[in-house]
Amino acid sequence: MDALGELLQDTMRARHLNAQALADRTGIRTPRIRAFAQDGAEGPVHPTEPELAELADALDLPLTQVLAAAHPPAGALV
Repeated sequence: MDALGELLQDTMRARHLNAQALADRTGIRTPRIRAFAQDGAEGPVHPTEPELAELADALDLPLTQVLAAAHPPAGALV
């Protein structure tokens, strides 16, 4: 799992949300949210910038934190 998946799982758990509840808040389909949470940004399903912004808003996270998790600097340890 990469940084985005870990961030989503941790935040969803802390906010007592499952993938369906997050889908209801964002309009992103539940299977896509599950894929992001399980595989992160490096999995077979890649989040778009608008999806990342929706997730940040729905989870009350700074967009910069979500973007950084989705696109860590080259060579960074995640």
